[in-house]
Amino acid sequence: MAKIKMTTPIVEMDGDEMTRILWKMIKEDLLEPYIELNTEYYDLGLEHRNETNDQVTIDAANATKKYKVAVKCATITPNAARMTEYDLKEMWKSPNGTIRAILDGTVFRAPIVVKGIEPCVKNWKKPITIARHAYGDVYKNTEMKIPGPGKVELVYTAEDGTETRELVHNYAGPGVAQGMHNLCGSIESFARSCFNYALDTRQDLWFATKDTISKKYDHTFKDIFQEIFDKDYADKFKEAGITYFYTLIDDAVARVMKSEGGYIWACKNYDGDVMSDMVSSAFGSLAMMTSVLVSPDGNYEYEAAHGTVQRHYYKHLKGEETSTNSVATIFAWTGALRKRGEMDGNSELTAFADKLEKATIDTIEEGKMTKDLALITTLENPTVLNSEEFIKAIAEKLK
Repeated sequence: MAKIKMTTPIVEMDGDEMTRILWKMIKEDLLEPYIELNTEYYDLGLEHRNETNDQVTIDAANATKKYKVAVKCATITPNAARMTEYDLKEMWKSPNGTIRAILDGTVFRAPIVVKGIEPCVKNWKKPITIARHAYGDVYKNTEMKIPGPGKVELVYTAEDGTETRELVHNYAGPGVAQGMHNLCGSIESFARSCFNYALDTRQDLWFATKDTISKKYDHTFKDIFQEIFDKDYADKFKEAGITYFYTLIDDAVARVMKSEGGYIWACKNYDGDVMSDMVSSAFGSLAMMTSVLVSPDGNYEYEAAHGTVQRHYYKHLKGEETSTNSVATIFAWTGALRKRGEMDGNSELTAFADKLEKATIDTIEEGKMTKDLALITTLENPTVLNSEEFIKAIAEKLK
């Protein structure tokens, strides 16, 4: 059988630990027998990031801007223990954070729904995609411990030296204070990414903040979304038969719990951090969660939502058997291949992505799965497969 050809490369970012092992198996067993893989390869493994002073991460992000589509393996964000383990020059930043900043992107996370892995929320029938604004707020805050009586103020000093002051609080005793910020440009990028992705996937878009309490900060998010929607997207949404819906965050949470799913839920940074974990856990497993970074100018970077599966990697190094779930990593590849196919008008490539996803889901629905799924499935007497056996079972199904 002639292999499917790719005219334009996708950017391939290799990663760390157990996911790096799975990455190689997925390519060898599921992709290379069918596709003449055309990738521009970057090794984002921690050792190579350290060797290049993290330049490889920047190069990979810039290559994504050039080719528009990337697929990324999970990577280590080093802490103090990793500094020693890998003998690092410094505690390198999160590769995802670096790539996100360069692409100015929004992260969309959605569960992979499979029969036999039932959501905890009984009325959820369709995936709920979380769109998280991954800039600012509490993640770039400035904090102070207040030792005793005194006042805390917000002070804005304009370039001409004029000052604007707002009292935060008059302290009668010890306490704490926190300053947060965001940028209108970043919020605009977030809004456009959300509206574009909703049109891309033909799903309704929900957005929620607490503008009744935060009358300037959260209200700015609400206003920017509405202005951009009215000006540039209202007609497109109508044409696509989808809707944009704004409500308060507490009302959104109540509505989400009673809904059947099937929409994109855009969240500010902290809300998105919390709610993406809630949605992934309630749908079954973080290993069954896709993640795609979308920039407003149409760049896409696909990856699994989970980490490098360190515990399984250490078992693997000792020669012990692992049963690591590779579904989200497989779907990172299918997402990237499908998008490449769509952009290049390569229907064979998009059809292959669909077939590989179907083969993966069919394998699980037939009762062949990794240990994490076997523990939560409603299917009777599932066959528990190790990491390699599971990928081989999908390969058989794909044939």
